[in-house]
Amino acid sequence: MNLAVIGTGYVGLVTGTCLAEMGNEVVCVDIDAVKVAQLQAGKVPIYEPGLAELLEANVSEGRLTFTTDSHKAIADSQIVMIAVGTPPQDDGSADLSAVFAVAEMVAKGPSGKRLLVTKSTVPVGTCQALQTRVHQLGRHDVVVVSNPEFLKQGDAVNDFLKPERVVIGADDPEAALLMQELYAPFLRTGNRMIVMDIASAEMTKYVANAFLATKISFMNEMSRVCHRVGADIELVRAGISSDSRIGDKFLFPGLGFGGSCFPKDVKALIQTGQKVGCDMSILRSVDQVNDEQRLTFFHRVMDYFQGQVAGKKLAMWGLAFKPRTDDTREAPALALIHWLLERGAQIQVFDPKAMPKVKQMLGDSVAYYDNAYAALEGSDGLIIATEWNEFRRPDFERMRKLLLHPVIFDGRNLYSPDRMAQRGFEYFCIGRPDTAITKV
Repeated sequence: MNLAVIGTGYVGLVTGTCLAEMGNEVVCVDIDAVKVAQLQAGKVPIYEPGLAELLEANVSEGRLTFTTDSHKAIADSQIVMIAVGTPPQDDGSADLSAVFAVAEMVAKGPSGKRLLVTKSTVPVGTCQALQTRVHQLGRHDVVVVSNPEFLKQGDAVNDFLKPERVVIGADDPEAALLMQELYAPFLRTGNRMIVMDIASAEMTKYVANAFLATKISFMNEMSRVCHRVGADIELVRAGISSDSRIGDKFLFPGLGFGGSCFPKDVKALIQTGQKVGCDMSILRSVDQVNDEQRLTFFHRVMDYFQGQVAGKKLAMWGLAFKPRTDDTREAPALALIHWLLERGAQIQVFDPKAMPKVKQMLGDSVAYYDNAYAALEGSDGLIIATEWNEFRRPDFERMRKLLLHPVIFDGRNLYSPDRMAQRGFEYFCIGRPDTAITKV
């Protein structure tokens, strides 16, 4: 099939590349000419395991191209996918201006029957509004379809090539069949294609993310109780996750959820509910607990230093909101850095992939190091903010010698408190008993 993907952000790049991998002719469109030139040369501006290699191969084969010429891309395509951003507005609702701009571009473009597919996360009713707008512009040969994405950053290529499910929202039977044909190569080993009405498909994306965010906030709130009563949240997690009704996914306590999806989608779903008269009390609490979790952790750092971090050097391992990505949107690490800098601390950071993006945002307000151990030298303590695998089994003796004070504030529960005490560290983590209460 011939497809145009409008938008070369995270979703657009993964979608376009993986569709090309299955033999489709895909052209990805972006208004940034410099970015388009880089992509056409095989240079990927984001870090996502496996994406660069797949993109380069499909560009070389000629199945995947990049352009700023939206008119030609749309004219040559039977399916146009919208993969532009829907950032939150001040009230938390999604900004759909870019989505509608693409729809109008298609409606005013070359004649001919084609599908307009929303991959961008959009609130319920958006596809119907897009269809209405297209009709207002005199185009009755354009059919709007919902096809929400369920990609985990850090494993997005695998998620697309071997999906747990593909959701298609289509009110037109012919459009649904075409979408089923498009995704059939990805679902050869099982029947995981779910076709539904458009409103339900739009809602599915938000509900999935909101539910996963709820699990995270629930465990984080339980971790606070465990810390107060002397219980170990990791043992509690093992106890409840063995229940098949609960499962073991998204039950790890930490610094709260971040990234481009969960924070934005929770707020957008709260707004959707309020617009139709539903008090979204659970999701409002999910959002509040998430904000409080990183603040609670920050106060534990401050309490250790008796409220005075001015002049202290603190190392931080991890800047991305999760491992296996360089995405720092809504990353807990950035909130912690902001609060510590405000109080006069000096921050020494290391992240395997995210430092270039952080340097664009923070400049020289923090010190950047090219390996984890270098960031420790001369520091009064270590904060672990992202659970990269390379942080799980470090050289503890080397760490203890490099730190001025062998204290670790672990926001991801990577280590055993008892073992850390045996190694000579003061160790503070999430929802587990502290190993020491010495003040500096």
